[in-house]
Amino acid sequence: MPDALPPALGTIEPILPALRDLLGERLSTGQAVREQHGRGEGVPDLFPPDAVAFPGSNEEVAAIARLCHAQRVPIVPFGTGTSLEGHVTALRGGLCVDLTRMDRVLGVSPEALDCRVQAGVTRRRLNAELRSHGMFFPIDPGADASIGGMAATRASGTAAVRYGTMRENVLGLTVVTPDGRIVRTGSRARKSSTGLDLTRLYVGSEGTLGLITEVQLRLQGLPEAVSAAVCQFPDIRAALGATVAVLQAGIPVARIEFVNALQMRMCIRYSKLDEMAELPTLFLEFQGGPAAVAEQVEAVGAVCEEMGGSGFLWANRPEERSRLWKARHDNYYATLHYLPGKSVMGTDACVPVSALAECILETEADVAATGLLAPLVGHVGDGNFHLGIIFDPTDPEQRARADGLARRTGERAIRMGGTCSGEHGIGMHKLDLAAEEHGEALALMWAVKNALDPLGIMNPGKLLKPLPNQA
Repeated sequence: MPDALPPALGTIEPILPALRDLLGERLSTGQAVREQHGRGEGVPDLFPPDAVAFPGSNEEVAAIARLCHAQRVPIVPFGTGTSLEGHVTALRGGLCVDLTRMDRVLGVSPEALDCRVQAGVTRRRLNAELRSHGMFFPIDPGADASIGGMAATRASGTAAVRYGTMRENVLGLTVVTPDGRIVRTGSRARKSSTGLDLTRLYVGSEGTLGLITEVQLRLQGLPEAVSAAVCQFPDIRAALGATVAVLQAGIPVARIEFVNALQMRMCIRYSKLDEMAELPTLFLEFQGGPAAVAEQVEAVGAVCEEMGGSGFLWANRPEERSRLWKARHDNYYATLHYLPGKSVMGTDACVPVSALAECILETEADVAATGLLAPLVGHVGDGNFHLGIIFDPTDPEQRARADGLARRTGERAIRMGGTCSGEHGIGMHKLDLAAEEHGEALALMWAVKNALDPLGIMNPGKLLKPLPNQA
């Protein structure tokens, strides 16, 4: 168990009667429910909470927080459980607050290109509702995550090269503080010069400062035309060289995704994509007016050919685009099925695009040295890449090799001027790496944490490694 835990936290038993009075059947202490909420995806470490609450309103979340605050009971916010770094594990037990029943779209404004949603609304459901308004929410982390969870982990994904991350697309929040106050941050205005930016403080705080219950989002109009392309390259340097050239040329691509040869082998087998080769591959998408999209496609095609790209496949109709992107979208399941019975440890890192080729080549050499299989994919338009490290969870030696590989991947990124996580976050698995990355700034982060959560009840053991005087 990590050591970044407050020394004196309370037990849940004294407040269980009050919680039952408040929530009735929406409070569960059953083992199956607790275990379901005791881990996310990725590493199968299980730390179940003592109970799980399913509130339905801001007021209920606030009442829950006041009860836990009075007894110093740990609170672990929970969305859909798709996080990969142990964010939702209940390291000290306590109460898991599952926000999935707070799943209403509270308001949509096509004129202002924004909407307000409860934290439990999922990305796909939101976009299904927005389609009739001619709009969409562009942040796509792959999983059908909740909007509240995406805000808490500062999610990004495949479209970040054009639309940014959650940081750029959250206009405001409703947050319940650890002592049970309901606070609204930000506004619907696209900019502000008033006060501290509390919205950005909570976005990416991983549930350690408060419970996000509502999110005001920036939206985009549905593009008139969308085109997709796949291009394969003889080696990694050629593929990533093409990426840099496209960015330097200022071509406004919506997505640039990289898949290495090993991941392509797994995806070809899983998705039966016999028309593709086991080569480093770029997946691209273009959005806009028909003339603009055609111009982007032509320009990117010329760049890729100059860099040695071949085997171009193009698609405009939705079903053709889905088929073309199948290898990229199915990569996680392709990895899981490649060696049945094994687990996949997902990790990510992000570096300046200029250092991306060197970082990926060093990482592939490191993977080979471990004797493990670890396919690699990347949102290479912004320098972010992911490893899916395959290991036997019953073999401590393999687990140690996987942990070591994940750590060195983060250390390498930091050494090259990057970060140990571009989008997975810190959770419980990257505390040491984040401390190494932030240095003296860690003390300032702890000052914020102690000011907003002085009892240390919010998601203890996550995001911040203890300072020497706290250990």
